[in-house]
Amino acid sequence: MSNIQKELTEKKDPEDNPDPVSEESEAADPVRTFASPSNPEQVQLAKLQEVERRFQTVFEAAPIGIAIAKEVSRGTGLGLASAYGIIKNHNGMIEVTSEKGNGTTVTIYLPKSAKDFVEEKPAIEQAIKGRETILLVDDEEMVADVGTKMLQKLGYRVMLAESGRKAIQKFEKLHSRIDLVILDMIMPEMGGSETFDQLKAIAPDIKVLLSSGYSLDGQASQIMKRGCNGFIQKPFNLKHFSQKVREILDE
Repeated sequence: MSNIQKELTEKKDPEDNPDPVSEESEAADPVRTFASPSNPEQVQLAKLQEVERRFQTVFEAAPIGIAIAKEVSRGTGLGLASAYGIIKNHNGMIEVTSEKGNGTTVTIYLPKSAKDFVEEKPAIEQAIKGRETILLVDDEEMVADVGTKMLQKLGYRVMLAESGRKAIQKFEKLHSRIDLVILDMIMPEMGGSETFDQLKAIAPDIKVLLSSGYSLDGQASQIMKRGCNGFIQKPFNLKHFSQKVREILDE
């Protein structure tokens, strides 16, 4: 049993292990107004720090007696840490309840605006096209399929690798024809960090765009410091994606 799993399964006395959120921090954290799709009425929620402890990048824990331990190198589990990062950027929070035999419910709360709703006219996307060859590396089938179609729509030739190891195998044979590698950061067996280092060992001048549902910190920032050309956070739209790809290719 790993240290994380042991920590999650052992029962602890609240008096021996007080809540790491101090009284001072609780008092400083205001009660905020939220609304969710399943409950459009306004609700009052406090202790926003509690969610942060449950949706960490190392493990994900649901409020009612269920914990999902995960190692970064073995995949992303339910992806709750990624989801939390996106929701947090919108000043919201996630509530997870799980009951044996009844399943799991994930509820997203977003701040309810007091402003009048104004329907915006859809912006005309000015996607930038190209004709280069791109190696797309992503272990999630749906993400890889969408990414491939977006790149093809932009005019690029696409090679697909479903894992870090397959990416290295393909890159060893075809690196002279590849202009850019779009690399997922979190993959099982061989993650983005190790894959990046091996790509650079084969072709030091290869341009790499790192892609992840996590924000640009921790492991991602370390890869950037080692010479990665750019970072794009999932999910992204066609316009932003095309601009980022073109920006790196034109360096």
